[in-house]
Amino acid sequence: MYKLGRGNRDKVQQFMTITGASEKVALQALKASDWHLEGAFDFFYSQPQVSVVNTRHLEDIFNRYKEPDADMIMVEGISQFCNDLQVDPQDIVMLVISWHMKAATMCEFTRQEFIGGLQSIGVDSIEKFRGKLPSLRAELKDDNKFRDIYNFAFTWAREKGQKSLSLETAIGMWQLLFAERNWPLLDHWCQFLQTQ
Repeated sequence: MYKLGRGNRDKVQQFMTITGASEKVALQALKASDWHLEGAFDFFYSQPQVSVVNTRHLEDIFNRYKEPDADMIMVEGISQFCNDLQVDPQDIVMLVISWHMKAATMCEFTRQEFIGGLQSIGVDSIEKFRGKLPSLRAELKDDNKFRDIYNFAFTWAREKGQKSLSLETAIGMWQLLFAERNWPLLDHWCQFLQTQ
């Protein structure tokens, strides 16, 4: 990075921090986007990532958490998964993880969702996953990703067979999502909805 100006060096550092990518990948994405961070993120996330994860390890991780009588990870397995990641199950990073896994239903991961999500995140061990948590959390600062996660959250949180969320669930989602962004009208909005 010694050949870069200070502004571009800062962009490389910021890109690496948010994506968890190497310096080489950061430089490639930034150069491809003419040194615009937003464009670099779009470039980076639109490119198929080379899989460096061991699929056998992914199967082992899934099997550690799945239900004994079903090929799914349910509430108990997710709780253990969160304990192993050292994350509160209600931490917003679990929503980001579920978004990466393209989970159809809250508190459930199919084998395909879980393994596909781990591949997407680029991890094949709980230790590596723990190391990725800061970059997953940072994805909420990207406006485009936040919008995608926001839209995902309301589909994901619906009860099976329902077309809309209960008011209580919707308020919980807004509190989770907007607390991270310090939206000043959040409490007023929730109070308004509860009085209607």
